[in-house]
Amino acid sequence: MMMPVDTDSGWSVWARYSYLDQNQNFEGTSKAPASDNKDKEIKTSFFTVGGQYMINRNWSVMAELPMFNRSLTTTDDGSVSGAAGSVYTAHMFDMGDLVIQGMYTGFFSDLSTGISLGLKLPTGNYSGPTGPLGGSQIDRDTLPGTGSTDVILGGYHAGGITADHRLGYFLQAQYHIAIATRNAYRPGNELDAAVGLGYSWNKLGFLSRLTPVMQLLGSDRMADSGANSDPLNSGYARLIVAPGLELRFSSLKIFADVEIPIYQWTNAATGEAAQDTSGQLVASAAYKVQVGYDF
Repeated sequence: MMMPVDTDSGWSVWARYSYLDQNQNFEGTSKAPASDNKDKEIKTSFFTVGGQYMINRNWSVMAELPMFNRSLTTTDDGSVSGAAGSVYTAHMFDMGDLVIQGMYTGFFSDLSTGISLGLKLPTGNYSGPTGPLGGSQIDRDTLPGTGSTDVILGGYHAGGITADHRLGYFLQAQYHIAIATRNAYRPGNELDAAVGLGYSWNKLGFLSRLTPVMQLLGSDRMADSGANSDPLNSGYARLIVAPGLELRFSSLKIFADVEIPIYQWTNAATGEAAQDTSGQLVASAAYKVQVGYDF
């Protein structure tokens, strides 16, 4: 998403849908019994809208805003309905955190390299629905908003592998740091990176509109902190392979991929601390479709 539009100035906009079903408890690098974790399943549909404006070939600004449609199936500790040990499902559809970034792409005339600086603003819901007894139905780390303001540092580079540039590559990385938090919850710092390959069919009829893409996505997140966090069961590292396809009709772009984890490590409580809950819910795959338009 950091790649600029190859133009002197102008707008591009996009809408993205992603789906994630986290239904497998993980402890360390292994699957773990569902009974270890009070949370049983998290289903989420993400609806994200975004836009980028190229001020000129050197500078651009970009913004994204997600909406979460999420359901959490979990175990009541007695504070939600009073029936400790009962399993319930909570639902919410609400706004996530707005991201605004500025990007400099003036290192080279082909826009092949850029750096970015941005903020994640606390626009998302970070309180969540409450039960009949006033207890929160959804844990703080599962809500659409973190309640924090984060600084985002990033960069990208793209280039051709073959002389005709039909086979190309790109590298991207972003680092999130929470600088202002509230209500005794601080999300862990997070590094996200991607390495990708794309192939252009050039002038081969309809195939010239198709670009197959293969990405390797990596994330490393530190544990959350604060009284309303779960530092023993937060923080993770993962490596994901993501085959995808881009279809372009003039200024219209459609992209879809499937993201499959090939390595996962999740922080998990051990010993006596694991008697309450241990592990984190992960998904076997994530699915994404994005439609964009360059003006």
